[in-house]
Amino acid sequence: MNLFLPAMAVYAQIQDWGPATGTGGCMVDGVPTLKCLEIVFGNILFMSTAFIVLTLFVMFIVGSFNYLTSFGNPEKVKKAQGTLRLAVVGFMVFIGAFLILKIIDILFLGNTGAIFKFEIGGP
Repeated sequence: MNLFLPAMAVYAQIQDWGPATGTGGCMVDGVPTLKCLEIVFGNILFMSTAFIVLTLFVMFIVGSFNYLTSFGNPEKVKKAQGTLRLAVVGFMVFIGAFLILKIIDILFLGNTGAIFKFEIGGP
């Protein structure tokens, strides 16, 4: 029996499902409804954002380390510069996508932040 197993539990759910009964949640009498899709999509988006940021950070670290340890070797310097260049381009694409969504939110939704909440409007 492993005593550390309960401490190693992984929770993939970022946003709570809400109350299992009544209004306000995505579950009706313990059964998930289509309203749960917005929570699942929001969780996937949050986790993918964290993965992208982590990947870009690792690319910066690896590119910098390779550049510092190239000792003037033109092939290694070129490879390290390519890694750093791709990390910068990825960062610019990531920030650009966020800014485009923010501009759409400001211009068309009145800066309510609704574009980042992924809520399905109800009757």
